[in-house]
Amino acid sequence: MKLAEACKDVLEQLAVVVREIDQEDFVKPVDLLNNSTIGQHVRHTLEFFICLKENFSTGVVNYDGRNHDQIIESDKFAALGVIYDINTFLDTHQQDTPLHLVVNYDLSHDGIENISTNYFRELSYNIEHAIHHMAIIKIGLKIAAPYVSIPSHFGVAVSTIKFQRAQIQSPDNT
Repeated sequence: MKLAEACKDVLEQLAVVVREIDQEDFVKPVDLLNNSTIGQHVRHTLEFFICLKENFSTGVVNYDGRNHDQIIESDKFAALGVIYDINTFLDTHQQDTPLHLVVNYDLSHDGIENISTNYFRELSYNIEHAIHHMAIIKIGLKIAAPYVSIPSHFGVAVSTIKFQRAQIQSPDNT
């Protein structure tokens, strides 16, 4: 599976959950998630993809500069629209290209680091980042919206799924 298709697969799993959750549960604070909402985690996940999409043409990606768009976190239909837009972008951008990642991990200084990267590496990062937040979303769903049917691999890395399958199929596993 190509990276763009893997991204689309992860985003479709997210879309399944967003379609099924009731709007009021999408925005309800979840105590176990430090009172963040399912919508906030969806927004955070999508904004990394948005940042890559919107900055692809400039060649400079800065995830710290994302918008924190409250519409995405407060309206599940807006979130679904964003997923559609990201999928459209992924369909039309299949070739790797050099990029620069701008980061700052120093709380006491505003200086930035400029890291050479590429589109495929950033797609890979976005997949891993999405899966991580989807695992958090899954925890929130079990509390705030237990009626949502969560896809079987929601929030689970492909490498983990393959490892688990190998453990089940291994004859040494008695």
